Amino acid sequence: MPGQRRQRQQRHDERHRPECVPGRWEPLFETQGHTELQQFLRRFQEEGRVTDPAHVRIDTFCGRLTHPTTHRVSVYVPDTSGT
Repeated sequence: MPGQRRQRQQRHDERHRPECVPGRWEPLFETQGHTELQQFLRRFQEEGRVTDPAHVRIDTFCGRLTHPTTHRVSVYVPDTSGT
């Protein structure tokens, strides 16, 4: 049944969210230009390096007057130590 498949997929996604799996966020890219960020994300998506969007995080650090605004792209890396 289509509804059951969707529910099963939702339960799977909930169990495998980054918050539920031990690991860390690893920074991949940092820039102060918004267009440079968009170009990186476009290339990143085209390469297919990460299949689950929940494992990609984009942080924007607002510098106000003292520092320029910075964008950072991080990817979630699960802990593979076997714990």
